[in-house]
Amino acid sequence: MSQFDPAMRATAARAPARFEALDSWRGICALMVALMHFPAAGPIAESPLVRHAFLFVDYFFVLSGFVISHGYRNRLGNGRAFGAFLISRFGRIYPLHAVVLAIFVGWELLRLLVPLLRGAGPAPFTGPYSVDGLANALLLLNGLGFEPSLRWNSPSWSISSEFWTYVLFGLAVVTLLARYWLVLLPAVILGPFALLAWSPDYMDTTVQFGFIRCLYGFSLGALAYLAAGIVFPAERPAKASPAFWTGLEIGTLAVILAFVALAGKTAVGLAAPWIFAAAVLVFSREGGAVSRLLRLRPLLWLGTLSYAVYMVHIFVQSRMINLGTIAGKLANLPIVGDFTLQGEKFYGFGLQGPVWGTLYTAVMVAAVIAFASMLHMLVERPFIRMSKRAAQAYLERPSSVQATARP
Repeated sequence: MSQFDPAMRATAARAPARFEALDSWRGICALMVALMHFPAAGPIAESPLVRHAFLFVDYFFVLSGFVISHGYRNRLGNGRAFGAFLISRFGRIYPLHAVVLAIFVGWELLRLLVPLLRGAGPAPFTGPYSVDGLANALLLLNGLGFEPSLRWNSPSWSISSEFWTYVLFGLAVVTLLARYWLVLLPAVILGPFALLAWSPDYMDTTVQFGFIRCLYGFSLGALAYLAAGIVFPAERPAKASPAFWTGLEIGTLAVILAFVALAGKTAVGLAAPWIFAAAVLVFSREGGAVSRLLRLRPLLWLGTLSYAVYMVHIFVQSRMINLGTIAGKLANLPIVGDFTLQGEKFYGFGLQGPVWGTLYTAVMVAAVIAFASMLHMLVERPFIRMSKRAAQAYLERPSSVQATARP
């Protein structure tokens, strides 16, 4: 029996504290990534902050390491607890991933049956939607370097990387117990050097070196939690004044905005996990006015939807482009077409100028949030509850079947 076993059953039934301000930030970051991927004209799409919003994915990795370390570092004392952990994490991320992937497959089938929907893109089930890419996506292997490029639901590379990072984290805790941090240090130290040496665009890497990127950010987030010395969830005392925390939060926000806008695809971007780790430590205290704003209900709801927003936005944007292409042909208007945005070529809503481009962007945001809300309610939330029950049942299942006495 391990040193964690006496407290394991008691802590397993108690949900870890919810960091509301950090959750709201996750929703904002997911929306920023969606804005980056939407091809449209206008000041939003053209801003350096949006163009370099791929760096906000590293916030997801850092935050994940922070909250997973908080929630599970004292609960993974043996193989049974590790199994329950994997059931819980798999149930958290896989059902929505599988449903969105099925929606993409359904759309390709529809394109196969309705030639009008094919447009100028590749034939159904070819190119980024080729059949051979489905297996890696289904097995969550599409973020481990097996794919030549982004295929199917492109953001899911990070879900693949994060799931296998969960596995490594759990194994580290089960094997090394309180010394699991020894496994995290090499990822934090070697990760940025590996990306510096191998990644052509440094932090802007996905299927090629995305797993290294995830390990780097996740490990730093987990170490940040250990280094914080904060007692969770009973107390999070802010010993300094609210004015101090407000100033620190505003300063942290300014650093994040400047860093993302300026670092971009340069080598400086390799420091993104450190910037976000500092931000997580600051906003986890929820001591200032910015945190109070982040705990407003609309932002909390956006945080709740963050995973769904991240997973559905490419599908929604692609269908908007399909509709725009068809509407443009029917009305003989240049709604969708090839355009250039800061030297890069895109196919999207860039032909009618910044006003229309901004309007289409607003429609996209509303559509993504609406679709994400529907899938959150119908898929994500029920499977989260189901996976928690399954994990608890697995944890409490007797290790051996007792023989029944015979009369």
